[in-house]
Amino acid sequence: MGLQSPSLVEEMLAIARRFDPDFDPLTVEQRPSKAGKYLGLTLTVQVHNRAQLDDLYRALSSHPLVKVVL
Repeated sequence: MGLQSPSLVEEMLAIARRFDPDFDPLTVEQRPSKAGKYLGLTLTVQVHNRAQLDDLYRALSSHPLVKVVL
């Protein structure tokens, strides 16, 4: 979940593609918050080991627009 911003989705797609070159952006699910301040995204990314998963988590959670990564 991140702050609603015109660049949030594209920036998250770029991170996903770094870790999964076959990532399909058409699979992204978007859910705006009730007040419209936040946008929840579901990205399905294929990783091959724990280290790659940890690196993906760090890349997502360290982004300035991101508030929560699950």
